[in-house]
Amino acid sequence: MSEVYLRGRVVAPSYLIDDGVVTVDGERIVAVQTAAEWSAAQRNSELPPHLGTVLPGLVDIHNHGGFGARFDTTDAAEARAAAEYHRSQGTTSVVASVVTGAPDDMVAQTRVLRELTAEGALAGIHVEGPFLSEARCGAQDPRFLTDPDPALIERLLDAADGTLRMMTLAPERPGYEAAAEALAGSGVVVALGHSDTAYARFREALRPKGLGSVVTHLANGMPPLHHRDPGPVAAGLVAAAEGQAVVELIGDGVHLEPGFGALVFATARDRVALITDAMQATGLPDGDYRLGPQQVRVVDGVARIANGSIAGGTATLLRCLRWAVRECGVPLADAVRAATATPAAVVGLTDVGDLRPGMYADAIVVDDDLGLRCVLRHGQWLT
Repeated sequence: MSEVYLRGRVVAPSYLIDDGVVTVDGERIVAVQTAAEWSAAQRNSELPPHLGTVLPGLVDIHNHGGFGARFDTTDAAEARAAAEYHRSQGTTSVVASVVTGAPDDMVAQTRVLRELTAEGALAGIHVEGPFLSEARCGAQDPRFLTDPDPALIERLLDAADGTLRMMTLAPERPGYEAAAEALAGSGVVVALGHSDTAYARFREALRPKGLGSVVTHLANGMPPLHHRDPGPVAAGLVAAAEGQAVVELIGDGVHLEPGFGALVFATARDRVALITDAMQATGLPDGDYRLGPQQVRVVDGVARIANGSIAGGTATLLRCLRWAVRECGVPLADAVRAATATPAAVVGLTDVGDLRPGMYADAIVVDDDLGLRCVLRHGQWLT
């Protein structure tokens, strides 16, 4: 048996060990022990070297690409390169997001991403649009926004062949209920976002029988929170606090102010999923890029389309985790949960998101400043 030992301060969603050893055999974790327990069981062996702080591999459920590559493509090599970049940065599980575009293009892109999911390069697919609000479209191309179309949903489901994990819809669009039922009946998580509806409508769609269970990038793509018109932001927060939804937060320091991040974690810390909403420019300098059919310009690390709307993020998920800890004052354990176990669970990824025996050996090692030292995926060192 060829084993790998990860020794360090282990911070996992289900426990914390100040000095622990995670034992890996092949692709899986086989044991988690304190250093003292490991030494007692391995009497003739020296303790493995202390590597730093050991965290589960990060899980990003909303990601459009990175390092010059996009997921809204029919080029499998390009999509694979985007996934490989994010894995090298500590995100060992990536759900690839398809942005609003022409229906035929979205179907073709989904088909390519299905193959990459089947080979293990991706953890699944997220489709964002085209059944979204024109008033809150953000960087979604308004030319292709439409009411839910059962035929298009069926085409996307067929193209995904079981790999579509989540789809974002606006609950106010006519036909939303039938679309949500069709998606949920096929095992797809219904996410609500890019919505301009009132509190009551959004909240009702997030109740248990309302089928919605995720709020896509809370506060972005929706009207601002106001005390006389609380809207989708308040509805999402209440649903998360009551355990009926998970709210995504883009923790890149651009989409949200730290005070809002602190509010969300204080309200529903176990129901927050940190995401990147990363796009093609992630990891690269300022310049001109694309997000779906839209031209994007990145200046000072901020991506925008021509009308000024923010067009996705340019941060890695580890950077988002640092933002939550450093800028929002979130305890490390809560931020780790939001970047691992919570997003994994909400889209049905059962073998990742924690460091427990039987799970995939996906882990990262960071230093005291949460800088990346090394990445382990399925028991293999990537960096």
